[in-house]
Amino acid sequence: MTAAGSEPLSVLVIEDDSGFDTVLTNRLEQAGWRYVFVASAPPVSEIAAMRLHALVVDPTVLGANAWQFLEDLSDALPMLGILVCTRQSTVAQRVRGLRLGVDDWIAKPCHPEEVVARIGSIARRHRRARHEQAAEVGPLVSGELEFRLDRFEVAVSGRPVDLTKREFELLLLLAQSDGRVLPREQIYQRVWGYAMAHGDRSVDVFIRKLRRKLDAASPGWSYIHTHFGIGYRFGPEPVGSPVADATEFMIPQAAAAVDSIERAGAVTAKS
Repeated sequence: MTAAGSEPLSVLVIEDDSGFDTVLTNRLEQAGWRYVFVASAPPVSEIAAMRLHALVVDPTVLGANAWQFLEDLSDALPMLGILVCTRQSTVAQRVRGLRLGVDDWIAKPCHPEEVVARIGSIARRHRRARHEQAAEVGPLVSGELEFRLDRFEVAVSGRPVDLTKREFELLLLLAQSDGRVLPREQIYQRVWGYAMAHGDRSVDVFIRKLRRKLDAASPGWSYIHTHFGIGYRFGPEPVGSPVADATEFMIPQAAAAVDSIERAGAVTAKS
């Protein structure tokens, strides 16, 4: 089973029962899915950076914060599938969880095959919901760029721009940030899925690649602007506009430093 094409499902399991972890691990490996087991709940921001399809959680592991955690998680990541798997629960608890955003609830002891089947069902429902939502909203248009969310592509005048999956994700992240400046570290965590190592210039290199492709496809516009020492901002501006690129406001030495950093990073950047 895969999600969004051929991409394996990614699952986080919050559970402190080692026996349950072992049998579920075996089944997840057979399914070819990516998975992480933790014995306590990570911050919601870290879960968001994992780019998961589904989460399996035993609320007893979360203690008194269980309901607040589930509510915060559902609010922050509405398209994340959540499966509660626990030993004891009342009708009132199950109803409360479902109203907070839990997708499914299963009682222990349970067969790992059923757990995997329920995860897959949740992921399929959310995938269909994303596609339907993208179809309803229609393409996102910014400058000459048309983001076709249901196809995971960007087009100019009807012609798709040749972007890799990661380049598309990076550009979409910037475009959906409402003109805010995103720090490099935040971009890396959201797109790559984990914390950025000190000295890693992957973000700069990918921005440079994106700019070249966008310049070739839409030469009359400038889309991605550098904020020196901070990060990047998306804002379509006609070429020649006073705000076409933040580097125009830098002293020449600073602008040259940015270009030098990006060129140097091209040697070591991760694909």
